[in-house]
Amino acid sequence: MATWGYLNFQDSASPLMEQLIFFHDHAMVVLILITTFVGYIMLSLFFNSLVHRFLLENQNIEIIWTALPAIILIFIALPSLRLLYLLDEVNTPSITLKTIGHQWYWSYEYSDFLQLEFDSYMTPLTDLSQSGFRLIDVDNRTVLPMSTQVRVLITAADVIHSWTVPALGVKADAVPGRLNQVSFMLNRPGLFFGQCSEICGANHSFMPIVIESVSVNSFLNWVLSSENS
Repeated sequence: MATWGYLNFQDSASPLMEQLIFFHDHAMVVLILITTFVGYIMLSLFFNSLVHRFLLENQNIEIIWTALPAIILIFIALPSLRLLYLLDEVNTPSITLKTIGHQWYWSYEYSDFLQLEFDSYMTPLTDLSQSGFRLIDVDNRTVLPMSTQVRVLITAADVIHSWTVPALGVKADAVPGRLNQVSFMLNRPGLFFGQCSEICGANHSFMPIVIESVSVNSFLNWVLSSENS
């Protein structure tokens, strides 16, 4: 039974993803109400024999079924626009990570530290440990501090890739010659998995992303050990 847990998306790990989930639930409530109302009207039409021989028009109904959908769209559009602005908003970052997509692996550069950069390849099955995750684990995980505003600069060296981590609510194209920018904050420790979401060639599905969220002290210790090695 535990295997089924791996088939689902991970729980949200950032405030942005929580807002995306809230908006999804809000939109689903509106859709369920509309579907229920329309279904009730259709059933009532099928199972009654009420007629009106002299009914030619009804201005009140025309006004209602024109105004009501417009009001419903406003209730969906306003939270959606708010969320779009939140996703594009970049607060003052405490750390900047540069991500470069290659065929078929990712490179990471920690711009705030000297000579802290590495390539991240998918772990082959022959090297995978018993506790590893098949096809989504990597040899060098991207370590980031939690409760810290992180800015990620995303580009590519060859073709278009897409840096995507569903648990963080982050998805941005990596385009050669262009820098895209996303911002997020990790609100809990753990491992968060993603993958290239742009068809970039034969091994497109074999360039996973693993974000390791740790405490600030653990992150600083990792930086010191990485710089010294």
